[in-house]
Amino acid sequence: MTNEQIEAKKQEIIDFADIGDHLYQPVKTYSSGMFARLAFACAINVDPEILIVDEALSVGDMSFQLKCFKKFEEFKKQGKTILFVTHSVGEVLRNCTRAIILENGRKIFDGDVKTGVDKYKKLMVGIDIDQENETEKKENELVQNLHKLDVENVWKNHFEYNEKHLSYGQNKVDIYDYGIFDTEGNPVITINNEKEVSVKMKIEVQEPIEDPIFALTFKDIKGTELCGTNTMLFRMATGKYQKGDKILVEFTQQVPLAPGRYTISFGCTKYNMNGELEVYQRRYDALFVEVVSNREAVALFDLDSKIKYQKI
Repeated sequence: MTNEQIEAKKQEIIDFADIGDHLYQPVKTYSSGMFARLAFACAINVDPEILIVDEALSVGDMSFQLKCFKKFEEFKKQGKTILFVTHSVGEVLRNCTRAIILENGRKIFDGDVKTGVDKYKKLMVGIDIDQENETEKKENELVQNLHKLDVENVWKNHFEYNEKHLSYGQNKVDIYDYGIFDTEGNPVITINNEKEVSVKMKIEVQEPIEDPIFALTFKDIKGTELCGTNTMLFRMATGKYQKGDKILVEFTQQVPLAPGRYTISFGCTKYNMNGELEVYQRRYDALFVEVVSNREAVALFDLDSKIKYQKI
């Protein structure tokens, strides 16, 4: 850039960085956050054709991060390229249109965002995604054998079951059935966000386990996790199980999501003695569900507010 171009952009950069009088102090006195804010402000305000951002948005307060993502949106509308390097799958789902996974410098995935995030999660729990097709084949054979024993009482046949859902893990258990029920035990294909429902799953144990964590997650259609819970959060000791044991897990609650279409995911995991997460089995996006309400809501959640007003 010429001196004239730099001078023209100078105030924009100062305003964007928003680090106050620290701007005029020696850079060696900056915190890492202030340094990153100023560096990012310089990079993003020079109208680049390609912007590479490596975890820089993990610094700064929420208002600064919001400014950064607004800039991202401006660039995207202008057809510019942003290479956003991050471990935050939430940010990838919200902001990216393509995902690339690198492992030890080797590209192991390049494709749509949701599939990339799902594969990355598997990689984080030690599953070799290069071998996942063979694993999925074995899982499908196992599920088919179990279902032959329980064909007449398969809950998921009553719901919008996602046959292409993502399933992975060590296969120490099989989450072989699941469903959504009202307070009287009837299957429901839509959830009224003002009423209580039970989300249930059936598990068959394939290897001896102790105190597994049972988990439930609601996601939007893009794959962003919106809310969920698990037995560890409730500090529940879930017991010992032997091969062949069957477990019924039930989560009962209201679902205060805004009206719309969502997916439900199920999981059975455990932290080992080294503090590492072992995935016995996860079934991501196993069920589609429609949330309905007698009123509209703003954004993702219905606050269920009790509103009063009076003239004073």
